[in-house]
Amino acid sequence: MSTRKHTALPKAQTLIEALPWLTRHHGKTVVIKFGGNAMVDEELKAAFAQDVVFLRQSGLKPVVVHGGGPQISAQLDKQGLVSEFKAGLRVTTPEAMDVVRMVLAGQVQRELVGLLNQHGPLAVGMTGEDAHTITATQHRPEIDGELVDIGRVGQITAIDPGAIQALLDDGRIPVISSIARSKDDGHVYNVNADTAAAALAAALGAETLMVLTDVEGLYEDWPNSDDVISKLTASQLEKLLPELSSGMVPKMEGCLFAVRNGVNTARVIDGRVQHSILLEIFTDEGIGTMVVPDGQGVPHTQGGAR
Repeated sequence: MSTRKHTALPKAQTLIEALPWLTRHHGKTVVIKFGGNAMVDEELKAAFAQDVVFLRQSGLKPVVVHGGGPQISAQLDKQGLVSEFKAGLRVTTPEAMDVVRMVLAGQVQRELVGLLNQHGPLAVGMTGEDAHTITATQHRPEIDGELVDIGRVGQITAIDPGAIQALLDDGRIPVISSIARSKDDGHVYNVNADTAAAALAAALGAETLMVLTDVEGLYEDWPNSDDVISKLTASQLEKLLPELSSGMVPKMEGCLFAVRNGVNTARVIDGRVQHSILLEIFTDEGIGTMVVPDGQGVPHTQGGAR
């Protein structure tokens, strides 16, 4: 009996530590952008699915949004279609868009839905095309003062969260591929998944936006130091944006948009750490960078508890 009591006690303490967070987040919507290494590593994928189901069974309402850059590139290669990038964005021809749509909705999303549904009849896959969830127009980036045509790359013009909300109200976990249809020309467009997740979080009135990345968070003074900024306000983030690496920009712009449009916190977390979502939501430590709206004055802290 004494041995059993001894080994079980730390488990009880861990559960009790989660109690205030469980209470705070109960019934709240959490939008999670699934990407990076967590998408391609089998163990991380399985742990991600467990985390999302755990959130759902703990009374939260998770929504998963995903892209699929590595999988798209692999399939384009297989079909002999060259990937060209301009202004950091994939030039997407109509032929490439067919592949993007097939990979996102027919492969990445299906696999994720399958992993989640190992735990019960929970996940439902959809794309931004369904029920006009995401509407977009063609995105033309500016390069050297000229607007450039990069094909079927979309810029979000409207979000209708009705279908997602209906699924959440029914206790389901929506899994959304970041593809959108245009009202202007009827074409289907590939939308940046970080941007889509932020727009959906705002439209759903989510408590939190979480973006999985392949770094520990936002670094204080990269590459001179690997101290992570654990918490900062929207204005502090806005000042840092011009200095960020190109891959981090859409993620942090998404976080900024979310907290400026009604989402209480936006977080960039390390998707290479198993169960990083649970650590971020249910413990005092926090393992990434949290962005809060202005007015929630925060010190420019590094690492540690928040």
